[in-house]
Amino acid sequence: MTAQFVVSVHDVAPWSFSRTREWVAELECRDVPATLLLVPGAWRGVPLADDPALVRWLHAAARRGHELAQHGFTHRAVPGGPRHRRLLNRLLARGCAEFCALGAHEAADRLARGRAELARAGIHPEGFTPPGWLASPGTMAALRASDLAYTTSHLAVHDLRTGRRHRLPALCHRPGGLGEHAAARLLPWAACRWARRGRSFRIALHPADLARPGLRESALEAIDAALAAGAEPLTYAELVAVRRRTTP
Repeated sequence: MTAQFVVSVHDVAPWSFSRTREWVAELECRDVPATLLLVPGAWRGVPLADDPALVRWLHAAARRGHELAQHGFTHRAVPGGPRHRRLLNRLLARGCAEFCALGAHEAADRLARGRAELARAGIHPEGFTPPGWLASPGTMAALRASDLAYTTSHLAVHDLRTGRRHRLPALCHRPGGLGEHAAARLLPWAACRWARRGRSFRIALHPADLARPGLRESALEAIDAALAAGAEPLTYAELVAVRRRTTP
């Protein structure tokens, strides 16, 4: 069985535009399509739709085969919610898990506000990835009630229309965190091993990776290893469409 892998570029916003372009240039050199995870609201600057240069570039990227997906609304955690979920936000997402502890009504509101901001830029995403890959039960209920096609978690891609859960663990760096260097060594090894064994997976790229020594090289080595092992690169939307055709 041929492995499939998705490369996502996280935290796409006006402040990260130059780093997003750098990642996409590297992927295009390898004929690898990216799923660009767009933060619609004001985060470290103006809302995405208020940066005309970024909007033009995103539409051009979509025409070249990259996917534009929604990544939260403001990428900042919302106060409140159960204590254990607030703890998850601090430990796993460093305070960015915006949808980690929301009820269904508030989650639906933030989803809609984010989509309205993207629509201002002429962008209509099929998929949603919550910041930190953390979604509360209320968020999942809101997503299932929406017309989005899929969402993602740390370990899987969730088809919101069929209810199927496709196991694809995500490989990524944790810049500045404990185990940064060990994870950098592990990432290309895991990508190569899984690709050779026909196991599908994901590689997540973040703006901060480009500011840490060795992380850029490690991520690109992982992508090259996956390609050399014969794995097929897809966007999230392509993966979901393929799995609908081929999964009984």
